Amino acid sequence: MIIIALLSVSCLQNKGGLLRLDSEILLKQTLRRDFLRKIRKAVFPVGGLGTRFLPATKTVPKEMLTVVDKPVIQYVVDEAREAGIEHLIFVTGRNKSVIEDYFDTQIELYTTLEMRGKKKDLEHLQRIQPEPGMTSFTRQQEPLGLGHAVWCARELVGNEPFALLLPDMLMQAPKGCLSDMVGLYHKTSGGNIIAVQECNPEETHKYGIVDKGHVVANGFKITKMVEKPEKDQAPSNFYINGRYILQPEIFRIMENQECGSDNEIQLTDIMLKFAQSEPFYGFPFKGKTFDCGSKTGFIEANVAFALARDDMRDQIIAPLTALLKEKRVKE
Repeated sequence: MIIIALLSVSCLQNKGGLLRLDSEILLKQTLRRDFLRKIRKAVFPVGGLGTRFLPATKTVPKEMLTVVDKPVIQYVVDEAREAGIEHLIFVTGRNKSVIEDYFDTQIELYTTLEMRGKKKDLEHLQRIQPEPGMTSFTRQQEPLGLGHAVWCARELVGNEPFALLLPDMLMQAPKGCLSDMVGLYHKTSGGNIIAVQECNPEETHKYGIVDKGHVVANGFKITKMVEKPEKDQAPSNFYINGRYILQPEIFRIMENQECGSDNEIQLTDIMLKFAQSEPFYGFPFKGKTFDCGSKTGFIEANVAFALARDDMRDQIIAPLTALLKEKRVKE
């Protein structure tokens, strides 16, 4: 297979070099198909200041705010581990050491739970505890944007394809979004995968928007990416919802990337350049996505995840209904 691909490249280059770029892409895809690497590592950018949740986030990282009884970051880590991720890489900032402590073993707590006979609680904590060596933490000294945060993880990622999960975006579905993305990754022989979702066309200015090309397996080829376009300039209503699988060659582009909007290094700008030489595919996520970086999204997530739990649903429906009824009466 590799020899045939190399011969094809040679023939294409001999025709005046006009198809050199296409031939290089073909060769890369052929090599990846024959040596497809497992998605082992995931990057979690958790260095943000969380200013929209002040004063709570003066001392508590926004990723540690709880949805029902679990920190937001735990939901996202659970999604990654369900997809087979073996190495969790956190890009942190100042005052984020509590995240590292959270994923560490707490001997005193475990001992206390065992002494008090709280076996169920102890088993649950031990089940979600990452294994030794499974977590790594690196520091983003300056808040220079998502693209810069990902670049800070380059040495820990190495020369491997990796997943990127934004902790602000919490997802609810029978099967984790990243698990389905990994499936599409294999069906595309190792392409770059971006999770997308349909939004109200009136809200395209809030998101990164992609254009939909031909269907590929349970996804589609991405032909265009635009950052926060107005409705009349948006190529579609498919927005990027915070889950990515990226090839390590993207770090080469990040090295020389200049600041874009808001004086930050934007990941969308980097992907646009990367897409000139690498294929990108969209995975349409069918579940619910909650933007826990906003107060309304955070509250909505708490209600939705509580209603999804058998041990809480019946206890909260009545008081929620009463509150809504009272609100209507006052209005």
